Amino acid sequence: MDEEFRSLADRVRAETGGSAAYERLIACADRDELAAVLTEPERPLWAREVAAFRLGVAGDRRAFETLILLLNHRDPERCVSAAYALARLGDPRTARAAAALATNELRTAYALHPVRLLTALRAPESVPALIKTLRPLLSPYSPYWRVAQACIEGLGELGDKQAVDVLTEALAHPRLARPAAWALRRIEAGRR
Repeated sequence: MDEEFRSLADRVRAETGGSAAYERLIACADRDELAAVLTEPERPLWAREVAAFRLGVAGDRRAFETLILLLNHRDPERCVSAAYALARLGDPRTARAAAALATNELRTAYALHPVRLLTALRAPESVPALIKTLRPLLSPYSPYWRVAQACIEGLGELGDKQAVDVLTEALAHPRLARPAAWALRRIEAGRR
């Protein structure tokens, strides 16, 4: 059992009180049975999360829709688990879906994990989506500086020169100046 699955299992155990249904689902190795959990009516969220995580890490694309819904959940721990599984799923729709979540200005409060996933995926959609997400967050009144910082760090990791202008703008913001300077140095080092 890897560390991410152990963390998910411990969190869900606390949520369910370690019920028999929980124990069965954690031990289940049958992908078809796990996939059925995703579509059966009246299954609790924790059961769908466990099944989707297990399928996603195994590369089973039947988990995609559930994992994307969990990536956009208000509970950050569910987002972390979903992002981890999506990064391993290998579904070509993942980057486009993560970009749509990250750039949705009505859901900026929940964009942190889609932003981090975009960085991990290193997909063609990643840099444009991170730039688009970051730009409105450079307002001095934006409360989402952690999302802005994750965008900046992602742009630095990705090292694409398209990000130079927006990162230069970020230098003017006290909370963002240090990560923006780091990202710009990384991009400059990559040009040499």
